[in-house]
Amino acid sequence: MNQLRLPSPLQSVRRRVLGWIGAMLFVAAWYLAAQAVMDLLFEVKPGPDAFRTDLIAHLVIGALLYGMSSSITRFALGTAALLTALTLGNALKMSILGGPLMPDDFVAAKNMFLLLDGWQLAGAALMVAVPAILLWWMIAWRRAWSWVNLGVVALAVGLLVAFPEPTSLALDKQFGNSVWNQRGNFEARGLPLQLLQEGVRSRARREPTPTHGEVEEALARLGASAPSELVKVAASARPGRNLHMIVLESFWDPMLLDASELSADPLDPAFRELWAAAGHAHGLAPVFGGYTANTEFEILCGFPVERDNVFFEGGLRNEAPCLPRHLASAGYRSFASHPNAASFWNRVNAYRRIGFDTYWSDGDFDLDDMNKGFLSDASLYRQVLDRLGPQLHGPTPVFNYVLTYFGHLPYPLNAQRPTVIRAAEGHETVEAYANTLYYKSRELMDFLRELRRRDPDGLIVLFGDHLPALGNQFGGFRESGLLASSRAEFTDTMFRTLVATPLILIDGRRGVVKTGDLPFYQLPGLLLRLLGDARPSMMTLTAPEPGLPSIRPLPGMHFIGDGVSLTTCRDPADHVAACEASTARLTALRVIARDIFGGAQHALRRLEPTPGFRAAASAPLPDALKPRL
Repeated sequence: MNQLRLPSPLQSVRRRVLGWIGAMLFVAAWYLAAQAVMDLLFEVKPGPDAFRTDLIAHLVIGALLYGMSSSITRFALGTAALLTALTLGNALKMSILGGPLMPDDFVAAKNMFLLLDGWQLAGAALMVAVPAILLWWMIAWRRAWSWVNLGVVALAVGLLVAFPEPTSLALDKQFGNSVWNQRGNFEARGLPLQLLQEGVRSRARREPTPTHGEVEEALARLGASAPSELVKVAASARPGRNLHMIVLESFWDPMLLDASELSADPLDPAFRELWAAAGHAHGLAPVFGGYTANTEFEILCGFPVERDNVFFEGGLRNEAPCLPRHLASAGYRSFASHPNAASFWNRVNAYRRIGFDTYWSDGDFDLDDMNKGFLSDASLYRQVLDRLGPQLHGPTPVFNYVLTYFGHLPYPLNAQRPTVIRAAEGHETVEAYANTLYYKSRELMDFLRELRRRDPDGLIVLFGDHLPALGNQFGGFRESGLLASSRAEFTDTMFRTLVATPLILIDGRRGVVKTGDLPFYQLPGLLLRLLGDARPSMMTLTAPEPGLPSIRPLPGMHFIGDGVSLTTCRDPADHVAACEASTARLTALRVIARDIFGGAQHALRRLEPTPGFRAAASAPLPDALKPRL
């Protein structure tokens, strides 16, 4: 009778050792293949100096996962799915926006699902679902060592959460850090360390809300002697004329892309003429290629955004007297129109907190003229005019805020909008964008003519929210010498190019106003001035002043322009007098912004709550004016 033969202890050890060797060899082989593919497809890879460190980091992740796995086959599938999803997501972001994955991207990822459709939506869903399912399937839940490894991971995360600052300082000392050059950080670290280092930094920089004394000191530095004056609202303030703000998705001048050899100028000649009358003015955005909500925050609230995360998502926690609420206290009704999903970038909550009366989103529009997932501007403008037309001459002035959606990457057109502009071979994305601008600029001018006919005294401002994304590593711009492939190689002028979009301001019958380069956070204060609204407001802190240079902060740096020269302040060690003064001003604005939008609002109620602001903030909206979700 055959007896059951049990493996000897030596055989068990041998099998286990071979399993670990196989697992680590698999991770190393995957790593080499993945970096080669990402470099080939997207020109994205860690730098030579980071190769060994990045490989070790991947092997550590592989060891933790193998220690929890039930078999080498399941480990290979689960690990490959997880690491591929992260590596591909990082490559896509770097190729489109120029920067690597950041911890905040995982929080904001839900918004991407609202933006995509068809195969892109399916692909994004699979990138999330497949790794999660395979990892769950991979883990040997009944084995003690799985729980030990999970405990090690949980302990490590707990220590990082508990002691983020010393960890962040130690990692910076070991691997370095450049706030303004995140691509350089990735190339010096690799993806696992990039996410670890920036995740710890994000935790470490959670500053306490400013104290009363810190707010007063910041206000004094900005020249505001009495904090309570910032939002005092005169109850007898008389309503004024209508304000129309048109934010144009990815609107820019494609004729600057001379390497693309466009067959014709995409922009409507009427727009060219109007823009020339404005002195070819530019708005300076806080973002490139995306994150429109940060531009929105600046143009509606008057404070700069200096970080990569979306301010609407986590920074705007309080109700605040931004432009819609400030105007409401003078009798205005405000309408926000954007034919995207209502909750994208947390707009439902953000718009409510800054005082919009009505928010019309995709569910409120007749989606009758679609370019794939994007409602045409022509349809959006028509429907907005149909709704607001009767109110333009009524007793109540209107703040009409229109955020277009057509013009977003990948720049699709429907059958009613055939291709009319051709570009050089290999410049297909630029060609698609140029044709989008052909129709977008003409639909804009048709709307503008009708709007000015109906409301000749209205104050109208229109601008692009950010530059378009045109290819890997600033492709499109790079070939024409406008931008370099990496921010580390940017000249001072390139930083301005990165964020400058056409800006036109029409002061009713007085005509076009020449604003010059205007950082977007300075726009609300200028609009109040043109409306004749001299009431104190927090937005007057950042209103442009004649003769003073403009300051455009970007993550980890800022630049200063006076219309002739440009000074870039990239390093805290820069002791240029202009950099020291501008840095001090931005620091003070940062304190006030943290206080107003996420703190105790000392700046708004030094003595007592301001009646106009508090009444407007707490009044319930009529059912007809509540956003429809």
